[in-house]
Amino acid sequence: MNIVCLDLEGVLVPEIWIAFAEASGIPELKKTTRDEPDYDKLMRWRLGVLKEHGLGLREIQETIAKIDPMPGAKDFLDRLRAVTQVIIISDTFEQFATPLMKKLGWPTIFCNTLEVAESGEITGFQMRCEKSKLTTVKALQSIGFETIASGDSFNDLGMIEASKAGFLFRTTDAIRRDYPQYPALTTYDELYDAIVQAL
Repeated sequence: MNIVCLDLEGVLVPEIWIAFAEASGIPELKKTTRDEPDYDKLMRWRLGVLKEHGLGLREIQETIAKIDPMPGAKDFLDRLRAVTQVIIISDTFEQFATPLMKKLGWPTIFCNTLEVAESGEITGFQMRCEKSKLTTVKALQSIGFETIASGDSFNDLGMIEASKAGFLFRTTDAIRRDYPQYPALTTYDELYDAIVQAL
């Protein structure tokens, strides 16, 4: 039994924080897990920037409402789901992901949740579990699945490494250089063919 585990941002949809950085005019919010491997540190820093500028969940959701999946992402996901089980494993949050899941045809996603005050201020976040991508892949393996994983950032490397096959997708030059053992693909056709061959 195979199950494919995909990252969300940078693989199927644009990076939410980059889109919000552009919409809000706060360029420092463009920092992502491609730049900072420590997700907890990154999120706490982001929440500090939001508080400093008086921004909350509503403003971010207004930006997310304008984000569409990457061209070809939904077709790729539909093709893949026709031949195997697929789970999106993301470090994003339910409050960010739901409108994007609608545009992708409601695939299964495992992600985290934000703590939001009545005022709309994001006061904290709850991670589903520690090292959520790697932990989830290992849990799936423990119940009889073989996993195939793909992602673009530092926080995807654990699940890629632990899987029977793993692929970098539209990653950075630095990650490609430092992890040459993983094929670095750039098109959905390449990724689909690689996954199907690994099934």
